[in-house]
Amino acid sequence: FYRVDPYGFERPEDFDYASYEAFFSRYLVVLTRRAIKWSKLLKGNNSIQKSLKVKRYIRKGIPNEHRALVWMIVSGAQTNMEQNPGYYHRLLEGEKNAKLLEAIKTDMNRTFPDNVKFRKTADPCLQHALYNVLVAYGHHNKAVGYCQGMNFIAGYLILITKNEEESFWLLDALIGRILPDYYSPAMLGLKTDQEVLGELVKMKVPAVAELMERHGVMWTLVVSRWFICLFIDILPVETVLRIWDCLFYEGSKIIFRVALTLIKQNQAFILEATNFPDICDKFKQITKGTFVTECHSFMQKIFTDPGRLSMATINRLRETCREKLLSQG
Repeated sequence: FYRVDPYGFERPEDFDYASYEAFFSRYLVVLTRRAIKWSKLLKGNNSIQKSLKVKRYIRKGIPNEHRALVWMIVSGAQTNMEQNPGYYHRLLEGEKNAKLLEAIKTDMNRTFPDNVKFRKTADPCLQHALYNVLVAYGHHNKAVGYCQGMNFIAGYLILITKNEEESFWLLDALIGRILPDYYSPAMLGLKTDQEVLGELVKMKVPAVAELMERHGVMWTLVVSRWFICLFIDILPVETVLRIWDCLFYEGSKIIFRVALTLIKQNQAFILEATNFPDICDKFKQITKGTFVTECHSFMQKIFTDPGRLSMATINRLRETCREKLLSQG
């Protein structure tokens, strides 16, 4: 049973069980303590108001048994779902766009081939739920339709909520509000944010920015999957979920915090690179190992390592980067 993690993902051949066990036995103590605090906070009435206390709690991690509920509340998905009863099911019963269905079907078997819950043989097979959520979303948001990457995000939401309708509304919160224009056909928001990261690296880790420039490595080559998949399949599951806890509450600047922390922590290692392929390889390496597995200390780091990072700064950089991209287009 060790070969498969609690979320259904098969562990790789070279999985380091010893260091994982060491980490997890420590982390379990933290989780138990957090679970008690969260139960008190939610006090059976299942509502939370945004506050500094809640923000602090979320940064320290939401226990898995409360995760779906808290994501729903803090992202606004819960309110939207309650204000639109039956909407999700109407989308599934309505007229369908054949081209959209085809695109989604094509990606079904490519979604988490290493997860036992998404296998055809699984019972229930989560592919059906995933297909429904993506079909509903494509008809709900016609401007976006379906884009590769959305399958992974919706898949993770289903693993956590175990509920199609909730996954749909959380996907809507992410794509419609939290991430600016990542999945539109032109992906302008995504391209913009990769450039924004480049500018932030210039400010906060200038030596790495200089290395990238010297070897002509574009940011999109090394970080586009970080943004598109919100670190799914890049970082360990527990770590991704902790990042998402904050993403639903604090918004898209969390992605920059994580990216900057990965780059800053591994600055010396990245700077050993002497050529283009070498740099790309280093960026693959920095998302593995104990630093990212130890999700609790990793999350503390993302709020201290990059230093101040205001939404105002990010919005200013977004404006200039977007204008630059549009003028090149």
